[in-house]
Amino acid sequence: MPFLGLTGGMGAGKSTALAQLERLGAEVISSDAVVHELYAGEQLRDAVVQRWGPEVAPGGMVDRAAVAERAFARVEERAWLEGVVWPLVGARVAEWLARVREQTPAPRAAIVEVPMLFEAGLEGLYDATIAVVASERLRSDRAAGRGHVLADERAARQLPQEEKARRATFVVRNDGSEQELGSELSAVLEKLGR
Repeated sequence: MPFLGLTGGMGAGKSTALAQLERLGAEVISSDAVVHELYAGEQLRDAVVQRWGPEVAPGGMVDRAAVAERAFARVEERAWLEGVVWPLVGARVAEWLARVREQTPAPRAAIVEVPMLFEAGLEGLYDATIAVVASERLRSDRAAGRGHVLADERAARQLPQEEKARRATFVVRNDGSEQELGSELSAVLEKLGR
């Protein structure tokens, strides 16, 4: 069973691709979803409150916009947050992968969505990588439509999508319909299954 990393720039359609891959018989997990779960738990909430004060967790719930504002304000603050979050995410993904590998029958693939896969130097963990790419106009429209906080700062930390595509094992375009995206992803899974 291949273990794959899925990546792409903001607004490229990583989540849509991940949902398509699940429909195609892969087991999937989103590192962003894992981060959301971690923020709902005590360990990460307590760490960010200790670092930045109770205003980042009004009523005991982490305000991700407030955390992002502080984390992206200075390089050392972002590095601190990544140093706390990434090991926790890695542990959750490892637990998930162990459960997936025990499944009978085995799924077509185990796939982790990792927006900063290449930037974090994680590509060596995977048997192969998939980069989802889309036109700049579409990506911009999608990101704006989701109201990403500090989108410019986040995008500036990511490699250009052309570089992600160059480094990836497989590249899929997401400029058309979900059906077209599903066809491209199905072809990737077919190649991996050979």
